Amino acid sequence: MAAGAAILASSPVVQPLSLLDLSRRACSAPAKASLVGFQGLRKENAVLSRSCGVNSTSSSPFCKRHSLVKSGKDLRQLRVEASANGGPQSFDYDVIIIGAGVGGHGAALHAVEKGLKTAIIEGDIVGGTCVNRGCVPSKALLAVSGRMRELQDEHHLKALGIQVDAAKFDRAAVAAHADNLATKIRGNLTNSMKGLGVDILIGVGTIMAPHKVKYGKIGYPDKIVTGKNIIIATGSVPFVPPGIEIDGKTVFTSDHALKLEWIPDWLAIVGSGYIGLEFSDVYTALGSEVTFIEALDGLMPGFDPEIGKLAQRVLINPRKIDWHTGVLAKKITPAKDGRPVTIELVDTKTKEPKEVLEVDAALIATGRAPFTKGLGLENVKVETQRGFVPVDERMRVLDAAGNVISGLFCIGDANGKMMLAHAASAQGISVVEQIADNDNVLNHLSIPAACFTHPEISMVGLTEPQARKKAEDEGFEVLIAKTSFKANTKALAENEGEGIAKLIYRPDTGEILGVHILGLHAADLIHEASNAIAMGTSIKDIKFAVHAHPTLSEVLDELFKSAKVGEHAPVPVKSDPVPV
Repeated sequence: MAAGAAILASSPVVQPLSLLDLSRRACSAPAKASLVGFQGLRKENAVLSRSCGVNSTSSSPFCKRHSLVKSGKDLRQLRVEASANGGPQSFDYDVIIIGAGVGGHGAALHAVEKGLKTAIIEGDIVGGTCVNRGCVPSKALLAVSGRMRELQDEHHLKALGIQVDAAKFDRAAVAAHADNLATKIRGNLTNSMKGLGVDILIGVGTIMAPHKVKYGKIGYPDKIVTGKNIIIATGSVPFVPPGIEIDGKTVFTSDHALKLEWIPDWLAIVGSGYIGLEFSDVYTALGSEVTFIEALDGLMPGFDPEIGKLAQRVLINPRKIDWHTGVLAKKITPAKDGRPVTIELVDTKTKEPKEVLEVDAALIATGRAPFTKGLGLENVKVETQRGFVPVDERMRVLDAAGNVISGLFCIGDANGKMMLAHAASAQGISVVEQIADNDNVLNHLSIPAACFTHPEISMVGLTEPQARKKAEDEGFEVLIAKTSFKANTKALAENEGEGIAKLIYRPDTGEILGVHILGLHAADLIHEASNAIAMGTSIKDIKFAVHAHPTLSEVLDELFKSAKVGEHAPVPVKSDPVPV
Protein backbone atom coordinates (compact mmCIF):
# COMPACT_ATOMS: atom_id res chain seq x y z
CA MET A 1 0.00 0.00 0.00
CA ALA A 2 2.84 2.40 0.85
CA ALA A 3 4.49 1.84 -2.51
CA GLY A 4 1.21 2.40 -4.30
CA ALA A 5 0.67 5.60 -2.36
CA ALA A 6 4.13 6.80 -3.30
CA ILE A 7 3.46 6.20 -6.97
CA LEU A 8 0.17 8.05 -6.79
CA ALA A 9 1.76 10.95 -4.93
CA SER A 10 4.58 11.35 -7.43
CA SER A 11 2.66 10.97 -10.67
CA PRO A 12 -0.54 12.42 -12.11
CA VAL A 13 -3.67 10.58 -11.04
CA VAL A 14 -6.24 9.95 -13.74
CA GLN A 15 -9.50 10.92 -12.10
CA PRO A 16 -12.53 8.76 -12.94
CA LEU A 17 -15.55 10.56 -14.31
CA SER A 18 -18.48 11.22 -12.01
CA LEU A 19 -22.07 10.84 -13.11
CA LEU A 20 -22.22 14.55 -13.83
CA ASP A 21 -18.94 14.43 -15.76
CA LEU A 22 -20.41 11.75 -18.00
CA SER A 23 -23.47 13.85 -18.72
CA ARG A 24 -21.29 16.80 -19.73
CA ARG A 25 -19.17 14.78 -22.12
CA ALA A 26 -21.74 12.33 -23.52
CA CYS A 27 -24.60 14.69 -24.25
CA SER A 28 -24.89 17.52 -26.69
CA ALA A 29 -26.20 20.42 -24.55
CA PRO A 30 -24.02 22.47 -22.11
CA ALA A 31 -24.09 21.32 -18.49
CA LYS A 32 -23.33 24.53 -16.55
CA ALA A 33 -26.93 24.85 -15.37
CA SER A 34 -27.78 26.48 -12.06
CA LEU A 35 -28.99 24.09 -9.42
CA VAL A 36 -30.70 26.69 -7.25
CA GLY A 37 -34.05 25.49 -5.99
CA PHE A 38 -33.29 21.77 -6.29
CA GLN A 39 -32.35 19.34 -3.54
CA GLY A 40 -30.73 15.88 -3.63
CA LEU A 41 -31.90 13.78 -6.57
CA ARG A 42 -33.84 16.74 -7.98
CA LYS A 43 -30.54 18.59 -8.46
CA GLU A 44 -28.93 15.83 -10.49
CA ASN A 45 -32.18 15.38 -12.41
CA ALA A 46 -32.06 19.09 -13.27
CA VAL A 47 -28.52 18.80 -14.60
CA LEU A 48 -29.40 15.72 -16.63
CA SER A 49 -32.47 17.42 -18.08
CA ARG A 50 -30.49 20.43 -19.22
CA SER A 51 -27.55 18.31 -20.40
CA CYS A 52 -29.47 15.78 -22.47
CA GLY A 53 -32.40 18.02 -23.28
CA VAL A 54 -36.03 17.18 -22.64
CA ASN A 55 -36.53 16.45 -26.34
CA SER A 56 -32.99 15.30 -26.98
CA THR A 57 -32.40 12.90 -29.84
CA SER A 58 -28.99 11.94 -28.50
CA SER A 59 -28.30 8.25 -28.83
CA SER A 60 -25.92 8.28 -25.88
CA PRO A 61 -26.66 5.36 -23.52
CA PHE A 62 -26.21 7.80 -20.65
CA CYS A 63 -28.81 10.20 -22.02
CA LYS A 64 -31.21 7.32 -22.56
CA ARG A 65 -30.68 6.35 -18.95
CA HIS A 66 -31.86 9.86 -18.00
CA SER A 67 -35.44 8.70 -18.51
CA LEU A 68 -34.95 6.26 -15.65
CA VAL A 69 -33.90 9.13 -13.37
CA LYS A 70 -37.02 11.05 -14.36
CA SER A 71 -39.11 8.03 -13.48
CA GLY A 72 -37.54 7.94 -10.01
CA LYS A 73 -34.99 5.16 -10.36
CA ASP A 74 -32.38 5.30 -7.60
CA LEU A 75 -29.34 7.32 -8.64
CA ARG A 76 -26.98 5.06 -6.77
CA GLN A 77 -28.15 2.09 -8.85
CA LEU A 78 -27.39 4.11 -11.99
CA ARG A 79 -23.83 4.58 -10.77
CA VAL A 80 -23.52 0.81 -10.27
CA GLU A 81 -24.89 0.17 -13.76
CA ALA A 82 -22.56 2.75 -15.30
CA SER A 83 -19.56 1.09 -13.67
CA ALA A 84 -20.68 -2.40 -14.71
CA ASN A 85 -21.06 -1.25 -18.31
CA GLY A 86 -17.49 -0.01 -18.55
CA GLY A 87 -18.23 3.37 -17.05
CA PRO A 88 -16.15 5.26 -14.49
CA GLN A 89 -14.43 3.77 -11.50
CA SER A 90 -16.99 3.61 -8.72
CA PHE A 91 -16.53 5.50 -5.45
CA ASP A 92 -18.84 5.44 -2.46
CA TYR A 93 -19.00 9.24 -2.52
CA ASP A 94 -18.12 12.16 -4.71
CA VAL A 95 -17.01 14.08 -1.60
CA ILE A 96 -15.98 12.85 1.85
CA ILE A 97 -15.45 15.56 4.48
CA ILE A 98 -13.50 14.76 7.65
CA GLY A 99 -14.82 17.08 10.36
CA ALA A 100 -18.34 18.45 10.87
CA GLY A 101 -17.52 21.94 12.12
CA VAL A 102 -18.63 25.15 10.44
CA GLY A 103 -16.18 24.61 7.57
CA GLY A 104 -17.20 21.01 6.95
CA HIS A 105 -20.88 21.89 7.23
CA GLY A 106 -20.56 24.72 4.69
CA ALA A 107 -18.69 22.45 2.28
CA ALA A 108 -21.25 19.66 2.68
CA LEU A 109 -24.23 21.88 1.95
CA HIS A 110 -22.56 23.40 -1.10
CA ALA A 111 -21.57 19.94 -2.36
CA VAL A 112 -25.20 18.81 -2.18
CA GLU A 113 -26.24 21.96 -4.01
CA LYS A 114 -23.83 20.95 -6.77
CA GLY A 115 -25.40 17.50 -7.02
CA LEU A 116 -22.48 15.66 -5.42
CA LYS A 117 -23.02 12.59 -3.27
CA THR A 118 -21.58 13.67 0.07
CA ALA A 119 -20.60 12.16 3.41
CA ILE A 120 -19.23 13.90 6.48
CA ILE A 121 -17.23 12.08 9.18
CA GLU A 122 -17.29 13.38 12.75
CA GLY A 123 -15.49 11.80 15.69
CA ASP A 124 -16.79 14.20 18.35
CA ILE A 125 -20.02 16.19 17.94
CA VAL A 126 -21.43 18.11 15.00
CA GLY A 127 -20.55 21.81 15.02
CA GLY A 128 -16.89 21.52 15.99
CA THR A 129 -15.13 24.13 18.08
CA CYS A 130 -17.12 27.15 16.90
CA VAL A 131 -20.54 25.81 17.83
CA ASN A 132 -19.66 23.83 20.92
CA ARG A 133 -16.58 25.44 22.49
CA GLY A 134 -16.00 28.71 20.68
CA CYS A 135 -17.79 31.49 18.86
CA VAL A 136 -21.38 30.40 19.56
CA PRO A 137 -21.36 29.90 23.36
CA SER A 138 -18.92 32.79 23.82
CA LYS A 139 -21.38 35.14 22.09
CA ALA A 140 -24.06 34.01 24.53
CA LEU A 141 -21.79 35.01 27.43
CA LEU A 142 -20.91 38.28 25.71
CA ALA A 143 -24.60 39.06 25.24
CA VAL A 144 -24.96 38.78 29.03
CA SER A 145 -21.88 40.92 29.69
CA GLY A 146 -23.25 43.57 27.34
CA ARG A 147 -26.57 43.73 29.18
CA MET A 148 -24.81 43.83 32.54
CA ARG A 149 -22.57 46.71 31.44
CA GLU A 150 -25.53 48.70 30.22
CA LEU A 151 -27.53 48.11 33.40
CA GLN A 152 -24.53 48.95 35.59
CA ASP A 153 -23.75 52.19 33.76
CA GLU A 154 -25.88 54.65 35.72
CA HIS A 155 -24.48 57.63 33.83
CA HIS A 156 -25.42 56.09 30.48
CA LEU A 157 -28.92 55.16 31.63
CA LYS A 158 -29.51 58.51 33.29
CA ALA A 159 -28.62 60.25 30.02
CA LEU A 160 -31.44 58.26 28.41
CA GLY A 161 -33.84 59.07 31.26
CA ILE A 162 -33.83 55.52 32.65
CA GLN A 163 -33.51 54.45 36.28
CA VAL A 164 -33.07 50.82 37.35
CA ASP A 165 -32.25 48.96 40.52
CA ALA A 166 -28.86 47.27 40.90
CA ALA A 167 -28.32 44.64 38.21
CA LYS A 168 -27.79 41.04 39.32
CA PHE A 169 -27.14 37.78 37.50
CA ASP A 170 -27.55 34.05 38.07
CA ARG A 171 -24.27 32.37 37.15
CA ALA A 172 -25.84 28.95 36.54
CA ALA A 173 -28.57 30.45 34.36
CA VAL A 174 -25.98 32.39 32.34
CA ALA A 175 -23.97 29.19 31.80
CA ALA A 176 -27.15 27.34 30.81
CA HIS A 177 -27.95 30.06 28.25
CA ALA A 178 -24.59 29.47 26.55
CA ASP A 179 -24.97 25.68 26.65
CA ASN A 180 -28.55 25.77 25.35
CA LEU A 181 -27.56 28.01 22.46
CA ALA A 182 -24.77 25.61 21.45
CA THR A 183 -27.19 22.67 21.65
CA LYS A 184 -29.76 24.46 19.49
CA ILE A 185 -27.26 25.47 16.80
CA ARG A 186 -25.73 21.99 16.80
CA GLY A 187 -29.17 20.51 16.21
CA ASN A 188 -29.83 22.97 13.39
CA LEU A 189 -26.59 22.00 11.64
CA THR A 190 -27.29 18.28 12.00
CA ASN A 191 -30.85 18.59 10.73
CA SER A 192 -29.84 20.73 7.77
CA MET A 193 -27.32 18.13 6.59
CA LYS A 194 -29.65 15.18 7.15
CA GLY A 195 -32.49 17.00 5.41
CA LEU A 196 -30.37 17.53 2.31
CA GLY A 197 -29.17 13.95 2.13
CA VAL A 198 -25.66 14.25 3.57
CA ASP A 199 -24.56 10.97 5.16
CA ILE A 200 -23.22 11.65 8.66
CA LEU A 201 -20.69 8.95 9.55
CA ILE A 202 -19.82 8.80 13.26
CA GLY A 203 -16.22 8.03 14.14
CA VAL A 204 -12.65 9.25 13.87
CA GLY A 205 -11.57 9.56 10.24
CA THR A 206 -8.14 8.42 9.02
CA ILE A 207 -6.86 8.63 5.44
CA MET A 208 -5.58 5.18 4.47
CA ALA A 209 -4.62 5.91 0.85
CA PRO A 210 -5.65 8.28 -1.92
CA HIS A 211 -9.47 8.35 -2.08
CA LYS A 212 -9.80 5.92 0.88
CA VAL A 213 -10.84 6.80 4.46
CA LYS A 214 -11.23 4.60 7.52
CA TYR A 215 -13.55 5.66 10.33
CA GLY A 216 -14.79 4.12 13.54
CA LYS A 217 -15.33 4.34 17.29
CA ILE A 218 -13.50 2.64 20.13
CA GLY A 219 -14.97 -0.80 20.74
CA TYR A 220 -16.49 -1.10 17.28
CA PRO A 221 -14.99 -2.42 14.02
CA ASP A 222 -13.64 0.21 11.62
CA LYS A 223 -15.32 0.87 8.30
CA ILE A 224 -13.77 1.90 4.98
CA VAL A 225 -15.33 4.36 2.53
CA THR A 226 -13.99 5.71 -0.73
CA GLY A 227 -14.38 9.18 -2.20
CA LYS A 228 -13.37 10.81 -5.44
CA ASN A 229 -12.52 13.88 -3.33
CA ILE A 230 -11.60 14.15 0.34
CA ILE A 231 -11.75 17.41 2.31
CA ILE A 232 -9.92 17.68 5.64
CA ALA A 233 -11.80 20.02 7.99
CA THR A 234 -10.64 18.93 11.44
CA GLY A 235 -10.20 22.39 12.96
CA SER A 236 -8.06 23.23 15.98
CA VAL A 237 -7.69 22.96 19.75
CA PRO A 238 -6.48 25.48 22.36
CA PHE A 239 -2.70 25.90 22.35
CA VAL A 240 -1.11 25.55 25.78
CA PRO A 241 2.56 26.63 26.01
CA PRO A 242 5.03 24.36 27.82
CA GLY A 243 5.32 24.89 31.56
CA ILE A 244 1.61 25.55 32.06
CA GLU A 245 -0.35 22.93 33.99
CA ILE A 246 -4.05 22.78 33.15
CA ASP A 247 -6.48 21.46 35.77
CA GLY A 248 -9.67 22.74 34.12
CA LYS A 249 -10.77 24.50 37.32
CA THR A 250 -8.24 27.14 38.36
CA VAL A 251 -5.98 27.01 35.29
CA PHE A 252 -8.08 26.54 32.18
CA THR A 253 -8.50 27.21 28.47
CA SER A 254 -11.38 28.85 26.63
CA ASP A 255 -13.03 25.41 26.38
CA HIS A 256 -13.39 25.32 30.17
CA ALA A 257 -14.11 29.03 30.57
CA LEU A 258 -17.28 28.79 28.47
CA LYS A 259 -18.82 26.50 31.07
CA LEU A 260 -18.63 29.42 33.55
CA GLU A 261 -18.46 27.10 36.56
CA TRP A 262 -17.36 29.95 38.83
CA ILE A 263 -16.42 33.65 38.80
CA PRO A 264 -12.92 34.17 40.25
CA ASP A 265 -12.23 37.41 42.09
CA TRP A 266 -8.86 37.81 40.37
CA LEU A 267 -8.28 36.25 36.96
CA ALA A 268 -5.03 36.31 34.99
CA ILE A 269 -5.50 36.04 31.23
CA VAL A 270 -2.43 34.87 29.33
CA GLY A 271 -2.68 36.47 25.87
CA SER A 272 -4.45 39.69 24.87
CA GLY A 273 -5.66 38.78 21.38
CA TYR A 274 -9.26 38.17 20.31
CA ILE A 275 -9.94 35.36 22.80
CA GLY A 276 -8.34 37.09 25.78
CA LEU A 277 -10.00 40.42 25.05
CA GLU A 278 -13.48 38.90 24.74
CA PHE A 279 -13.13 36.95 27.99
CA SER A 280 -11.88 40.06 29.79
CA ASP A 281 -15.14 41.71 28.70
CA VAL A 282 -17.19 38.81 30.12
CA TYR A 283 -15.39 38.36 33.42
CA THR A 284 -15.04 42.05 34.34
CA ALA A 285 -18.75 42.57 33.63
CA LEU A 286 -19.52 39.72 36.04
CA GLY A 287 -17.27 41.12 38.78
CA SER A 288 -13.74 39.75 38.28
CA GLU A 289 -10.55 41.78 38.30
CA VAL A 290 -8.31 40.86 35.36
CA THR A 291 -4.56 40.90 34.75
CA PHE A 292 -3.32 40.49 31.18
CA ILE A 293 -0.01 38.72 30.57
CA GLU A 294 1.27 39.49 27.07
CA ALA A 295 4.52 38.21 25.58
CA LEU A 296 4.82 41.05 23.07
CA ASP A 297 5.64 44.66 23.89
CA GLY A 298 2.06 45.90 23.58
CA LEU A 299 -1.47 44.73 24.18
CA MET A 300 -3.74 43.46 21.39
CA PRO A 301 -1.13 42.38 18.83
CA GLY A 302 -2.60 41.82 15.39
CA PHE A 303 -4.97 44.77 15.55
CA ASP A 304 -4.26 47.93 13.60
CA PRO A 305 -2.04 49.90 16.04
CA GLU A 306 -4.28 52.99 16.04
CA ILE A 307 -7.37 50.89 16.70
CA GLY A 308 -5.48 49.00 19.40
CA LYS A 309 -4.62 52.22 21.24
CA LEU A 310 -8.22 53.38 21.17
CA ALA A 311 -9.41 49.93 22.25
CA GLN A 312 -7.07 50.05 25.24
CA ARG A 313 -8.51 53.44 26.24
CA VAL A 314 -12.11 52.22 25.86
CA LEU A 315 -12.01 48.52 26.76
CA ILE A 316 -9.17 48.24 29.28
CA ASN A 317 -8.26 51.47 31.08
CA PRO A 318 -11.73 52.22 32.53
CA ARG A 319 -12.21 48.65 33.76
CA LYS A 320 -10.67 46.65 36.57
CA ILE A 321 -7.83 45.46 34.34
CA ASP A 322 -4.07 45.77 34.66
CA TRP A 323 -1.37 44.19 32.53
CA HIS A 324 2.20 42.97 32.12
CA THR A 325 3.70 43.17 28.63
CA GLY A 326 6.96 41.81 27.26
CA VAL A 327 6.82 38.84 29.64
CA LEU A 328 6.24 35.10 29.31
CA ALA A 329 4.38 32.88 31.74
CA LYS A 330 7.20 30.38 32.14
CA LYS A 331 5.37 28.25 34.68
CA ILE A 332 1.79 28.23 35.96
CA THR A 333 0.78 25.99 38.85
CA PRO A 334 -2.93 25.42 39.66
CA ALA A 335 -4.37 26.27 43.07
CA LYS A 336 -4.09 23.42 45.55
CA ASP A 337 -4.41 22.81 49.29
CA GLY A 338 -5.45 26.39 49.97
CA ARG A 339 -2.62 27.90 47.93
CA PRO A 340 -3.44 30.27 45.04
CA VAL A 341 -2.50 29.87 41.39
CA THR A 342 1.15 30.89 40.95
CA ILE A 343 2.51 32.38 37.72
CA GLU A 344 6.25 32.73 37.18
CA LEU A 345 6.99 35.57 34.73
CA VAL A 346 10.21 35.93 32.75
CA ASP A 347 11.35 38.60 30.30
CA THR A 348 10.39 37.60 26.75
CA LYS A 349 13.73 38.62 25.25
CA THR A 350 16.28 37.82 27.98
CA LYS A 351 14.33 35.02 29.73
CA GLU A 352 15.41 36.52 33.07
CA PRO A 353 12.94 36.13 35.96
CA LYS A 354 10.66 39.16 36.52
CA GLU A 355 8.16 38.35 39.27
CA VAL A 356 5.69 35.78 40.58
CA LEU A 357 1.95 36.48 40.54
CA GLU A 358 -0.55 34.81 42.86
CA VAL A 359 -4.12 34.86 41.52
CA ASP A 360 -7.37 32.96 41.96
CA ALA A 361 -7.42 31.58 38.41
CA ALA A 362 -5.63 31.75 35.08
CA LEU A 363 -7.19 31.60 31.62
CA ILE A 364 -4.79 30.47 28.88
CA ALA A 365 -5.68 32.41 25.70
CA THR A 366 -2.47 31.93 23.73
CA GLY A 367 -4.10 30.94 20.46
CA ARG A 368 -5.03 27.64 18.87
CA ALA A 369 -3.16 24.69 17.38
CA PRO A 370 -4.28 22.59 14.38
CA PHE A 371 -5.98 19.28 15.19
CA THR A 372 -4.31 17.04 12.61
CA LYS A 373 -2.85 14.13 14.59
CA GLY A 374 -4.13 10.71 13.62
CA LEU A 375 -5.32 11.82 10.17
CA GLY A 376 -3.03 9.34 8.42
CA LEU A 377 -1.35 12.04 6.37
CA GLU A 378 1.81 9.95 6.25
CA ASN A 379 -0.14 7.44 4.13
CA VAL A 380 -0.32 10.02 1.34
CA LYS A 381 3.22 11.39 1.89
CA VAL A 382 2.15 14.65 3.54
CA GLU A 383 4.35 16.34 6.13
CA THR A 384 2.67 18.90 8.38
CA GLN A 385 4.36 22.21 9.21
CA ARG A 386 3.98 22.96 12.93
CA GLY A 387 0.93 20.72 12.73
CA PHE A 388 -0.66 22.59 9.81
CA VAL A 389 -1.49 20.78 6.58
CA PRO A 390 0.36 22.43 3.64
CA VAL A 391 -1.97 23.63 0.88
CA ASP A 392 -1.79 25.82 -2.21
CA GLU A 393 -4.03 28.82 -2.97
CA ARG A 394 -6.85 26.44 -3.99
CA MET A 395 -6.67 24.52 -0.67
CA ARG A 396 -5.23 21.48 -2.47
CA VAL A 397 -3.00 19.48 -0.14
CA LEU A 398 0.69 19.32 -1.03
CA ASP A 399 2.93 16.31 -0.45
CA ALA A 400 6.43 16.47 1.05
CA ALA A 401 7.89 17.39 -2.35
CA GLY A 402 5.44 20.26 -2.81
CA ASN A 403 3.30 18.45 -5.39
CA VAL A 404 -0.50 18.69 -5.45
CA ILE A 405 -2.24 15.51 -4.29
CA SER A 406 -5.17 14.97 -6.61
CA GLY A 407 -8.56 14.82 -4.89
CA LEU A 408 -7.29 15.86 -1.44
CA PHE A 409 -8.07 19.28 0.10
CA CYS A 410 -7.75 20.90 3.52
CA ILE A 411 -9.82 23.83 4.80
CA GLY A 412 -10.12 25.90 7.96
CA ASP A 413 -7.91 26.00 11.04
CA ALA A 414 -6.10 22.82 10.01
CA ASN A 415 -4.33 24.64 7.15
CA GLY A 416 -3.58 27.80 9.19
CA LYS A 417 -4.29 30.32 6.42
CA MET A 418 -6.91 32.21 8.44
CA MET A 419 -8.20 30.68 11.67
CA LEU A 420 -11.80 31.89 11.56
CA ALA A 421 -14.96 29.79 11.29
CA HIS A 422 -16.37 31.76 8.37
CA ALA A 423 -13.02 31.56 6.57
CA ALA A 424 -13.23 27.76 6.86
CA SER A 425 -16.72 27.81 5.37
CA ALA A 426 -15.61 30.09 2.53
CA GLN A 427 -12.65 27.82 1.80
CA GLY A 428 -14.97 24.80 1.77
CA ILE A 429 -17.30 26.43 -0.74
CA SER A 430 -14.30 27.39 -2.90
CA VAL A 431 -13.09 23.77 -2.87
CA VAL A 432 -16.50 22.43 -3.85
CA GLU A 433 -16.63 24.90 -6.74
CA GLN A 434 -13.33 23.46 -7.98
CA ILE A 435 -14.63 19.91 -7.62
CA ALA A 436 -17.62 20.98 -9.73
CA ASP A 437 -15.20 22.18 -12.45
CA ASN A 438 -15.58 25.88 -11.61
CA ASP A 439 -12.12 27.22 -10.81
CA ASN A 440 -12.25 29.38 -7.71
CA VAL A 441 -9.54 31.16 -5.72
CA LEU A 442 -10.58 32.74 -2.44
CA ASN A 443 -9.22 36.23 -1.71
CA HIS A 444 -8.43 36.02 2.00
CA LEU A 445 -7.93 39.80 2.18
CA SER A 446 -11.68 40.14 1.70
CA ILE A 447 -12.55 38.01 4.74
CA PRO A 448 -13.59 40.14 7.74
CA ALA A 449 -12.80 39.47 11.38
CA ALA A 450 -14.49 40.73 14.53
CA CYS A 451 -13.93 40.92 18.26
CA PHE A 452 -17.28 40.98 20.10
CA THR A 453 -16.37 43.21 22.99
CA HIS A 454 -18.49 46.20 24.10
CA PRO A 455 -18.07 48.14 21.90
CA GLU A 456 -17.08 45.76 19.10
CA ILE A 457 -13.95 45.80 16.92
CA SER A 458 -13.93 44.65 13.31
CA MET A 459 -11.46 44.69 10.44
CA VAL A 460 -10.86 43.54 6.89
CA GLY A 461 -7.80 43.71 4.65
CA LEU A 462 -4.46 45.20 5.65
CA THR A 463 -3.47 47.12 8.76
CA GLU A 464 -1.80 50.51 8.23
CA PRO A 465 1.76 49.17 8.76
CA GLN A 466 1.07 46.28 6.35
CA ALA A 467 -0.36 48.64 3.73
CA ARG A 468 2.57 51.04 4.00
CA LYS A 469 5.03 48.16 3.65
CA LYS A 470 3.19 46.95 0.54
CA ALA A 471 3.15 50.49 -0.88
CA GLU A 472 6.87 50.87 -0.31
CA ASP A 473 7.60 47.55 -2.01
CA GLU A 474 5.33 48.21 -5.01
CA GLY A 475 5.78 51.96 -5.35
CA PHE A 476 2.38 53.52 -4.74
CA GLU A 477 0.91 56.03 -2.29
CA VAL A 478 -1.31 55.18 0.69
CA LEU A 479 -3.83 57.55 2.27
CA ILE A 480 -5.94 57.27 5.41
CA ALA A 481 -9.51 58.46 5.98
CA LYS A 482 -11.35 58.40 9.32
CA THR A 483 -14.83 59.11 10.63
CA SER A 484 -16.16 59.18 14.17
CA PHE A 485 -19.26 57.62 15.69
CA LYS A 486 -19.69 60.90 17.56
CA ALA A 487 -20.97 62.46 14.33
CA ASN A 488 -23.49 59.67 13.65
CA THR A 489 -27.12 60.41 14.50
CA LYS A 490 -28.06 56.81 15.33
CA ALA A 491 -25.04 56.33 17.60
CA LEU A 492 -25.87 59.57 19.42
CA ALA A 493 -29.50 58.46 19.81
CA GLU A 494 -28.17 55.31 21.51
CA ASN A 495 -25.77 57.45 23.55
CA GLU A 496 -22.97 55.29 22.11
CA GLY A 497 -20.77 57.79 20.30
CA GLU A 498 -17.45 56.19 21.29
CA GLY A 499 -15.68 54.79 18.25
CA ILE A 500 -14.06 55.40 14.87
CA ALA A 501 -13.90 53.91 11.39
CA LYS A 502 -10.63 53.94 9.48
CA LEU A 503 -10.11 53.48 5.74
CA ILE A 504 -6.72 52.64 4.20
CA TYR A 505 -6.67 53.11 0.42
CA ARG A 506 -4.82 53.94 -2.77
CA PRO A 507 -5.68 57.43 -4.03
CA ASP A 508 -4.48 56.65 -7.56
CA THR A 509 -6.83 53.72 -8.22
CA GLY A 510 -9.39 54.04 -5.44
CA GLU A 511 -8.58 50.51 -4.24
CA ILE A 512 -9.64 49.70 -0.67
CA LEU A 513 -6.67 48.19 1.16
CA GLY A 514 -8.20 47.87 4.61
CA VAL A 515 -11.01 49.04 6.86
CA HIS A 516 -10.97 48.97 10.68
CA ILE A 517 -13.89 49.86 12.94
CA LEU A 518 -14.27 50.23 16.70
CA GLY A 519 -17.77 51.13 17.81
CA LEU A 520 -21.40 50.09 18.20
CA HIS A 521 -22.22 47.07 15.97
CA ALA A 522 -18.82 47.23 14.26
CA ALA A 523 -19.04 43.49 13.53
CA ASP A 524 -22.11 44.09 11.37
CA LEU A 525 -20.83 47.25 9.67
CA ILE A 526 -17.62 45.71 8.35
CA HIS A 527 -19.35 43.65 5.67
CA GLU A 528 -19.95 46.55 3.31
CA ALA A 529 -16.18 47.01 3.16
CA SER A 530 -15.38 43.29 2.92
CA ASN A 531 -17.85 42.84 0.06
CA ALA A 532 -16.39 45.86 -1.73
CA ILE A 533 -12.91 44.29 -1.52
CA ALA A 534 -14.23 40.92 -2.67
CA MET A 535 -16.04 42.45 -5.65
CA GLY A 536 -13.21 44.80 -6.58
CA THR A 537 -15.43 47.86 -6.08
CA SER A 538 -13.49 51.13 -6.17
CA ILE A 539 -14.06 53.98 -3.73
CA LYS A 540 -15.18 56.14 -6.66
CA ASP A 541 -18.07 53.73 -7.24
CA ILE A 542 -18.99 53.10 -3.61
CA LYS A 543 -19.18 56.82 -2.93
CA PHE A 544 -22.50 56.78 -4.82
CA ALA A 545 -24.05 54.03 -2.67
CA VAL A 546 -27.14 55.15 -0.74
CA HIS A 547 -27.45 54.52 3.00
CA ALA A 548 -30.65 54.85 5.03
CA HIS A 549 -30.82 57.73 7.49
CA PRO A 550 -30.43 57.64 10.41
CA THR A 551 -28.43 54.40 10.60
CA LEU A 552 -25.00 53.35 11.79
CA SER A 553 -24.17 52.45 8.19
CA GLU A 554 -23.71 56.18 7.56
CA VAL A 555 -20.41 55.91 9.46
CA LEU A 556 -19.07 54.04 6.42
CA ASP A 557 -20.96 56.27 4.00
CA GLU A 558 -19.10 59.29 5.40
CA LEU A 559 -15.87 57.32 5.50
CA PHE A 560 -15.91 56.49 1.79
CA LYS A 561 -17.10 59.97 0.81
CA SER A 562 -14.20 61.54 2.71
CA ALA A 563 -11.59 59.60 0.74
CA LYS A 564 -9.54 61.75 -1.67
CA VAL A 565 -9.41 59.73 -4.85
CA GLY A 566 -7.76 61.37 -7.85
CA GLU A 567 -10.16 63.00 -10.30
CA HIS A 568 -8.62 61.07 -13.15
CA ALA A 569 -7.96 57.87 -11.27
CA PRO A 570 -8.19 54.87 -13.60
CA VAL A 571 -11.08 52.51 -13.03
CA PRO A 572 -9.59 49.24 -11.74
CA VAL A 573 -9.97 46.33 -14.14
CA LYS A 574 -11.77 43.56 -12.30
CA SER A 575 -9.81 40.35 -12.48
CA ASP A 576 -9.62 37.07 -10.66
CA PRO A 577 -9.01 37.43 -6.91
CA VAL A 578 -5.39 37.31 -5.86
CA PRO A 579 -4.73 34.44 -3.44
CA VAL A 580 -3.15 35.27 -0.11
